[in-house]
Amino acid sequence: MSRHVFYSLHYEQDRARAELIRKLNGLVPNLEAKPTEWATLQRTGEFAIKRWFEQQLRGRSCTIVLIGAQTASRKWVQYEIERSWQLGVGLLGVHVHNLNNERGEQASKGGDPFANLTVDRGLVRTYDPPEQDSKLAYRYIADHLARWVDDAVAARKAQ
Repeated sequence: MSRHVFYSLHYEQDRARAELIRKLNGLVPNLEAKPTEWATLQRTGEFAIKRWFEQQLRGRSCTIVLIGAQTASRKWVQYEIERSWQLGVGLLGVHVHNLNNERGEQASKGGDPFANLTVDRGLVRTYDPPEQDSKLAYRYIADHLARWVDDAVAARKAQ
């Protein structure tokens, strides 16, 4: 069964890493905000960004936070996590620092974006692929992500 998911990420830093994951089979991602669309949303203001997020989250069963080097400090990632929790969807984090960006670079491991929020840490898992090589880290995520999503959704339903 395909799960409809929302990807939360530090757009400028991790967009290329996210594109790899968004293509995985078995999960139906939200529509990605293209760079020009995101720039327009930011100029328009907070209400427009929140409205866009609400539209993207509609019909999703899980929010996947793709954790890069600076994801934990991003205002909109924090908002997306809090709002996802309020709406009762599954929630999980995946470290993506070992995936290459568009320049073939990896990043340093980022902090826990759930640490200072009002989510039940017993119901929110964070996964850190053990592989250092980008291709192997991607394969690890590809092999496990659908199950991680199913587990996150089941945890929220059982709550």
